Amino acid sequence: MQTVTDFPHEVREIENVFIPMRDGARLAARLWMPESAERRPQPAVLEYIPYRKRDSTRGRDALNHPYIAGHGYVCARVDMRGSGDSEGVLVDEYRPQEQEDAEDVIAWLAAQPWCDGNVGMMGISWGGFNSLQLAARRPPALKAVISASATDDLYVDNMHYMGGALLADNLSEATVMFAFNSLPPDPAIVGERWRDMWFERLRGSGLWLETWLEHQRRDDYWKPASVSEDYGAVGCPVMAVGGWADGYTNAIFRLMEHLEVPRRALIGPWGHKYPHLGVPGPAIGFLQEVVRWWDHWLKGHDTGLMDEPMMRLWMQDSVPPQASYRERPGRWIAEDVWPSLELEDRELVLAGHHLVAPGSPEAEAAERERAEATVRSPLSVGLFAGKWASYAATPDLPFDQREEDGGALVYETRPLERAVEVCGLAELDVEVAADRPVAMLVARLSDVNPDGEATRVTYGVLNLTHRGGSACPERLEPGRRYRVRVPLNGVAQHFPAGHRIRLSLSSSYWPLAWPPPETAALTVTTGASRLHLPVREPRREDAGLRAFGPPEAAEELAVERLSPGDHQWRVIRDLATDVSTLEIINDQGAFLIEETGTLVRRATDEWFSFRWNDVDSVRGETRTVRRLERGDWRVEVITRTVLTSTREEFRISAELDAYEIDPERGGRRVHSQNWQREIPRDLV
Repeated sequence: MQTVTDFPHEVREIENVFIPMRDGARLAARLWMPESAERRPQPAVLEYIPYRKRDSTRGRDALNHPYIAGHGYVCARVDMRGSGDSEGVLVDEYRPQEQEDAEDVIAWLAAQPWCDGNVGMMGISWGGFNSLQLAARRPPALKAVISASATDDLYVDNMHYMGGALLADNLSEATVMFAFNSLPPDPAIVGERWRDMWFERLRGSGLWLETWLEHQRRDDYWKPASVSEDYGAVGCPVMAVGGWADGYTNAIFRLMEHLEVPRRALIGPWGHKYPHLGVPGPAIGFLQEVVRWWDHWLKGHDTGLMDEPMMRLWMQDSVPPQASYRERPGRWIAEDVWPSLELEDRELVLAGHHLVAPGSPEAEAAERERAEATVRSPLSVGLFAGKWASYAATPDLPFDQREEDGGALVYETRPLERAVEVCGLAELDVEVAADRPVAMLVARLSDVNPDGEATRVTYGVLNLTHRGGSACPERLEPGRRYRVRVPLNGVAQHFPAGHRIRLSLSSSYWPLAWPPPETAALTVTTGASRLHLPVREPRREDAGLRAFGPPEAAEELAVERLSPGDHQWRVIRDLATDVSTLEIINDQGAFLIEETGTLVRRATDEWFSFRWNDVDSVRGETRTVRRLERGDWRVEVITRTVLTSTREEFRISAELDAYEIDPERGGRRVHSQNWQREIPRDLV
């Protein structure tokens, strides 16, 4: 990445200001602004998230906000209510209080003498979510948003549920917020009140995992903050950004199809990162694109933005299977509208163990015979699936699918006579029966090279009780055949000549998705089932697309590494006990932020295990350690969460311990709380 220090505007930084809310609470903000802004007001750009501006996101903020400010914008990085140095308690995500506060922040920014009254909003993940949500609330000063790694539907494409199946990332995200919500504000910002504010958070934030497990279907809990409920409510231009290794990218296709405002989309090979920091690469000059977007919508400059295609997508080349990639080779392609008018819906019939063209002798024979194939997958299918979303804490990408396919039904094309390129959302139209009232169907699409290595390209998960939708799931009648459609995640992928396209079907995918309450056997009717691929022919005009610049950013934050980190991703099989465990160690060590003198220590460990094929043995456990030190201010918070299940309920056991550390007397525990919860399973 290229470091930029010479900007069109000199930048002044304000470490903290407090922004008043309508109820008297105050939110903490860090500002970067052109030195001339008080003489010549500039537009403001807001990033509004709960991840602690003073320490946790300080490194990323240092790269992004001075860069944008240096191009003539006032950047505000605001801690949400109950997070970082802001007052109050954060009790859940995307609630009305959060959005009302954001409206107050936007109004405050627009009214300042250094702002010209125009405000943009941007963010990744949580900040991408609430940027869309505020666009739908239409505060007068909000003129455009950039939403990265976010979704329009909190139930359909989030880290809680997928196709009505519970994701293990639900536990992971609850763990992240458990740790963040338990940390105190910084005494250097809030003064002597820090301890009272800390205890208010420790006692009041609650156990978010319990709330999310109480809403296992798409009910009214998920709908109010989902802009998919009314796309027409979004009242300003939207740039939607994502990556094929992320978990949120499907939403970009829906936004491009349904929004009524000016919109643009950018999808690269990346995981859950801004594109100038994108892994797998290639990273691009995303901040240049950000400035170009704001120049167009906040300053009224004609940047040529709206003369370009609606969507830019990275067409991925074929690669051998690995759990980590530095780069994903490929090329940029573009679509002027979505759904694209130039895609072919290519249908492949499941026949025998093959995928064949409709009308072929094999397809016609399979349709006449309507053969059946049955699978009861072992719980081990999924150990090499990687994460629902790659957080660039690799190796968290899927490994060779031959490790998984022994427990699946496998259908594949014969070696391709010519290359095939897929762009968009594939779908499986399948006739299936189950021998249990609750069952799961997982479909994986892989690129199989001539050596037999299988690289997963995309996949889909469907809780079959949600076959008619996730608002009102219905039990299956054992043995009855159902016609269901399984959507697969969006992708752009090149399959070379000589390779095979493989479809793998399984009845489990642990630990990516929590297994059904009983082991189920699925029976697929082959001749009646079809795979639909959105095939895109290469186009000459793609070669003439405007090139993205190299990744640029402002100067990196100066930190001193005090202790090394440790990152491990292990699959452990104990043959003596028949217990298999996926162990994820993400220890970021300790480092000193030089400009604030703050020591930060962070570690998160996860274990997902099971015993043979006993679904009652499935277990997820997480542990976090967070420490902050500066002078005689030393605090540490440790959390532990365990999620298990029976056929009837989910069971949560959680612990929270907070310490103040005296250099001479050691740690003194100042708060301790335990939770034991049982939540009935709702056809999950």
